[in-house]
Amino acid sequence: MVSPTDYPVLEMAVLSVKLGQAEAFKVAFSAAEPIISAARGFGGLELRRCVENDHRFLLLVKWDAVASHETSFRGSLGYQEWKRLLHHFYEPFPTVEHYVALT
Repeated sequence: MVSPTDYPVLEMAVLSVKLGQAEAFKVAFSAAEPIISAARGFGGLELRRCVENDHRFLLLVKWDAVASHETSFRGSLGYQEWKRLLHHFYEPFPTVEHYVALT
């Protein structure tokens, strides 16, 4: 069984999708999700839509280490497909940050 401590890093990105493209983004994200799910060190994700701004999404991804995200995933061929599917939707391009628990 996987413990929450197996994935101590939480990636956070606020995704501002170009106006009028939120539904197309959701379809593209569904196609892209298996790519990130197959990445080494991946522990799960949540994509949430903002209530106040329906073109804004919150992406939370669990990783076993920052390097699994920044080096392994971003250096993979799968990431090239992830970029092709999703990056053209963002305006502005999101800032991605990594968080760890305090205790």
